Amino acid sequence: MNQRINETQYFGRVEKEPENEARRILLSVSAALKEKGYQPVNQIVGYILSGDPTYITSHQNARALIRKLERDELLEELVKDYLERNEE
Repeated sequence: MNQRINETQYFGRVEKEPENEARRILLSVSAALKEKGYQPVNQIVGYILSGDPTYITSHQNARALIRKLERDELLEELVKDYLERNEE
């Protein structure tokens, strides 16, 4: 066993990853859809598949927010999050 009791160990600084913009937008849009009584999953899927922004309410500026990102960016964020939560 190699003990180096006289040496200082370095522990790298742990930094929180800056919040992903796609994640922030999806959560904001979801909240706005819920407030208006819509099913967020159904509405967001409809938007991603069709590109039709009318699937997203204009409440809380959700429609403008979701249009800041390309649909493939939204899909990438959803798949990435799913895989991270379900990988073994």
